[in-house]
Amino acid sequence: MRAPAPTVYVVDDDPDVLKAIERLLQSIGLNVAAFSSPHRFLESYDRNAPGCLVLDLALPGLNGLDVQRVLEQQASVLPIVFLTGHGDIAASVQAMKHGAADFLTKPIDDTALIAAIHEALARDQVSRPAQLERERIAKRLAMLTERELQVLELIVAGRLNKQIAAELGTTEKTIKFHRGNLMRKMGVRVVADLVKLAQRAGVGATPGT
Repeated sequence: MRAPAPTVYVVDDDPDVLKAIERLLQSIGLNVAAFSSPHRFLESYDRNAPGCLVLDLALPGLNGLDVQRVLEQQASVLPIVFLTGHGDIAASVQAMKHGAADFLTKPIDDTALIAAIHEALARDQVSRPAQLERERIAKRLAMLTERELQVLELIVAGRLNKQIAAELGTTEKTIKFHRGNLMRKMGVRVVADLVKLAQRAGVGATPGT
């Protein structure tokens, strides 16, 4: 089954700029979804679909940096190419700190815009599978009990069953029981795979440090 074609979302309150970018991108065969309102974009975009966002910085009401923050809160990995007519250095630094793919100044050079979009789409192609994998692992972690999470952290820290039992004040038999349950819930059969999954999800800090 073929992966869906990426969509380039464009958000700009200037109708002439919006139409010009839409026509340019359609002329090179890209799927485009154009919005004059950031609110309409946020209501319509699919966070699970591949693509990128071309976003005007100086939008009324909800500006470009506000939209970027909303997407961050939604755990979106959609790369953003910012557009500005003011060359706002402070805003560009802020946008880049939060992971913007690029920052272009209006009037936009067509070649530079196309290059930035292709780079953003390539970035999305790399980051999206990793994000989906993290979300899959997070769902499995959410099924674990508090005690199973404690056992998992100690396994990742390299503790043996006997050591985990001593730290948690229980028996080795009980630890083996918890370990079996958490491995089943995580969908793995060997400890090495369990550790890899946990580390991808950020589990692994040694308790007490």
